[in-house]
Amino acid sequence: MSLSAEERAQLVSLARQAVEAEVRGQPAPRVEHPTGVLCERRGCFVTLTNRRRLRGCIGTFHPHLPLGEQVVEMGSAAARDPRFVFDAVTPTELPQLKIEVSVLSPLAETNEPEKLRIGVDGIYVVSGGWSGCFLPEVATDMGWDAETFLSECCAGKAGLPRDAWKNPGAKVYLFTSEKFDH
Repeated sequence: MSLSAEERAQLVSLARQAVEAEVRGQPAPRVEHPTGVLCERRGCFVTLTNRRRLRGCIGTFHPHLPLGEQVVEMGSAAARDPRFVFDAVTPTELPQLKIEVSVLSPLAETNEPEKLRIGVDGIYVVSGGWSGCFLPEVATDMGWDAETFLSECCAGKAGLPRDAWKNPGAKVYLFTSEKFDH
């Protein structure tokens, strides 16, 4: 799933335009004449950081729009990430904002989640109407092994018991991600 440098630049530009428009209260950008991967329905995330501090991260595994439009929607949503409702991104912060786009592979359910590849596989855990996910780089950034990665996703993101991923009713999906900025 390798994107060209031009496709990457287009997606980051769309995400930046969407974030800036959302923060300034302007209409979201339109995707003009999309071609190639921008027309495909692909899961994606948009991550905002300022000096390595998370400012927003929103994405979807179940896209309902072509990738270009989905990145615009996720960029707008990341700018208003509910975790930062009382500390939202401001217009003066925009020049310092690092914007990363992650384009995801399709989800693949696994019966052996503890065999995931650290730094390569992301996880999406679903159990009893609760769900949580981590992009692949979270495990390496935090220095976690596979079991810690799974447990932290359950407890920290999904609101589940730490060992919920081991339960027969839980589903664990793996995916890969192509993450970039410019």
